[in-house]
Amino acid sequence: MRRTIYLYLAATIAALANGCGGREYEATEKKVELLPAPVFNADTAFAFVERQVAFGPRVPGSDAHRACGDWLVAQLKAAGATVTEQTGTVPHMDGKELPMRNIIGAFNPSANKRILLCAHWDTRPWADQDSTAKEQAIDGANDGGSGTAVLLEVARHLGQRQPAVGVDIVLFDVEDQGRPEFDPDTLDPEHHFCLGSRYWAADPHVPGYRAQYGILLDMVGATGAVYTMEGVSQASAPAVLKHVWDVASALGLSERFSYRKTRPIIDDHTYINQLAQIPTIDIIEYDATTPTSFNRHWHTHRDDIGIIDCSSLRAVGQTVVQVVYNER
Repeated sequence: MRRTIYLYLAATIAALANGCGGREYEATEKKVELLPAPVFNADTAFAFVERQVAFGPRVPGSDAHRACGDWLVAQLKAAGATVTEQTGTVPHMDGKELPMRNIIGAFNPSANKRILLCAHWDTRPWADQDSTAKEQAIDGANDGGSGTAVLLEVARHLGQRQPAVGVDIVLFDVEDQGRPEFDPDTLDPEHHFCLGSRYWAADPHVPGYRAQYGILLDMVGATGAVYTMEGVSQASAPAVLKHVWDVASALGLSERFSYRKTRPIIDDHTYINQLAQIPTIDIIEYDATTPTSFNRHWHTHRDDIGIIDCSSLRAVGQTVVQVVYNER
């Protein structure tokens, strides 16, 4: 994902604030009744991160990308999902076409009330925030691997115990292929990030697809991760944001899910809100000690399996599971 807030998207954020239910609200804890829900297995989620990393960097067009994509499809099918794939090409910054493979797993597909859960599964082809080997691809254990792993473990529970609502897990491709920082054109005016989510949001896998709301997971698995109320989520889906944070608080996870409001981040949820008009939030780590507000391993070769922590995976995974099974 990208740290730069592009100027041409400023109007988008303003529109979200004005047109998608944006309003001031109290970012304070609210008591939530926790209905019976499965216990999220963080060890299994960790193993799912390890398996993705073992394929190698999942850069679109690579053998590792193809093999991992096949594995993701198999995992969703094994969990009982009805799987749909969106394949095609999207324009890259160099004028060439990049292969794209969005992978969608639907649970309880006949239910009218639906919840969208999503993450990106591709990895950065450059370590442009590193001091060495900048032009080499990264493992993407956290950035790409962690959110996908959490959703695979959520999928396993959905297959074992059907929730009262329909759930669609969408794994977006071609999120992290935008222009590297060492390129002279650092503004990247055409914004070649989040291409898979933009493709899906403009042309969903089901014509006229609607969901009550969406939850995006991005960089959720690092040691000591804290998740704040990110700005686009505040503007576009404030009620959803507060509800998810209140559920986390009721689970005793308020140290992880901080009610602190932080700046907007252009991520996959931006385009789901803008194009699909589904109120969607981003659960993403915030680190106030870095200039980017992202963890120090972001877009570096340090984003490997060594920085993934089961307690972070558990905090996010149990919160998402509880939110889903609290629906009636």
